[in-house]
Amino acid sequence: MKKIIILNGPNLNLLGEREKSQYGSFTFKDLEDKCKKYASKNDINLTLFQSNIEGELVEKIQSARKEQEGLIINAGGYTHTSVAIHDALKIVKIPIIELHITNIYNREEFRHKSLISNVANGVICGFGAEGYIMALDAIKKYIK
Repeated sequence: MKKIIILNGPNLNLLGEREKSQYGSFTFKDLEDKCKKYASKNDINLTLFQSNIEGELVEKIQSARKEQEGLIINAGGYTHTSVAIHDALKIVKIPIIELHITNIYNREEFRHKSLISNVANGVICGFGAEGYIMALDAIKKYIK
């Protein structure tokens, strides 16, 4: 089984309540259920984690370097601001996919800059909840 972690940053726990025009009506639980179902059918040992706290995300990234074979991260607003998350990801020597539910390049100007992209193997954005399945499918191919 491939060991993959999906990290979700701030405010993603409020999916289904916040900015439905941007994020749709699916909830965070719906998203988790969709990922778990895909994982069970695709020989993936999946860990899901969400935090609104930057330091908790950094700690999960650091532990992933020894516990996981692949990392998918939707850092939310930290994508554009967190040098700490960037630096932690830079240390990890496993495949990394940066993920966003919305197309960050079709939104406010400040969202166009990602501090994560240059340490990720790839970026998936703008495909809604389906982006998570796309990321899982993509990262499987990077895991040796």
